[in-house]
Amino acid sequence: MAERVIVDERLCKGCELCVTMCPKNIMALQMDKMNDKGYHPATCIDQDACIMCAMCGIICPDLCIEVRDDRVKQ
Repeated sequence: MAERVIVDERLCKGCELCVTMCPKNIMALQMDKMNDKGYHPATCIDQDACIMCAMCGIICPDLCIEVRDDRVKQ
């Protein structure tokens, strides 16, 4: 299965808004990783559980989250 939630880790500032808004609780900060800005970027920890509501992308103030419907050819 292709990724449904794609986070541009370079832009993420680890604000956790996506973590708070996700109804499936599948967004988390990568505490073992830091981007060039010194932040822990967000990631989707269970792509299969994503319901593609796009709340993470809508709430992201830096527009670094994209939600793709993997059933549709890109």
